[in-house]
Amino acid sequence: MQRIVVLNPKGGSGKTTVATNLASHFALQGEHPVLMDYDVQGSSSHWVRKRDETLPAVQLITVYERAALTRRSFDLQLPRHTGRVIIDTPAALEAQDMPELTRSADKILVPVLPSDIDIHACSRCIQNLLLVAKIRRRENRLGIIANRVRRHTLSSQSLLRFLDTLGVPIVATLRDSQSYVRAAELGLGLDEMNPRHSADDLGHWESLYEWLDAPAERASAARRSESAAQLRSR
Repeated sequence: MQRIVVLNPKGGSGKTTVATNLASHFALQGEHPVLMDYDVQGSSSHWVRKRDETLPAVQLITVYERAALTRRSFDLQLPRHTGRVIIDTPAALEAQDMPELTRSADKILVPVLPSDIDIHACSRCIQNLLLVAKIRRRENRLGIIANRVRRHTLSSQSLLRFLDTLGVPIVATLRDSQSYVRAAELGLGLDEMNPRHSADDLGHWESLYEWLDAPAERASAARRSESAAQLRSR
C-alpha cells in the first residue's frame, strides 16, 4: 500500500485536482484507491459523491468530520486490498502539523501555481517540509507539480526558474485547461473523460505516475540494510 500526501498550505493551488485525478486513475487501474479528505471544505468528498455508481469505485474517508484522535492514523478504517491512499490536506496547514501528516507518507506532492504569491508560499512550504517535517531530498519522497502552466508566459517561466532552484524534482507540469473543470463537475478524472476533451492533458501525467512508482530511497536503504544484516548472520 502506498500513501500519497498532496500538500500546500496555500489555498487554490490545485491539491484537490491532483488528489481526485490520482484517485480516478488508480481506480481505473484496479488498485482500489482510498481518498482521505482532511480539508473542511470537503471538495474531494463532494467529487466522490458526484461520481456515477457505474464508475470504478473510489473509497472516501472524510477525516475532517471525525474526532481529533482519529486524525492521527492513515490506517483509519482502510478497506482490505487498498492499493493506494491519497490524502488531500487542508489549506492553512501549520508547519507544526506537517510532521504528523508526512511521517508515514511514501510520496509527498506539492502543487504550485505560476504567481508571485504562490511562489512565495511554495518556498515557505518546501522550507517547512525540509526543516520541520525533516523530509530529506535524497529520499525521493518529495516532488513538485507545476500547475496551470501556460506556455511562453512570463509567470510560467518565472515559476519554472524558481522551481529549478529548490533542489526538489518537478515531477509534472500541468497546463491550464478547462478539462479539469469539466472533470470536477462530473465527478470524473481525466482518464474517464471523452478522449476528445482530455487527450491533450493526459500525457502531462505520465511523468508523475512514473515518479510515484519509483521507490523512495529510504525504503531502498532499509532493504539494503536488511539484506546486509541477513548476509552477516549467515
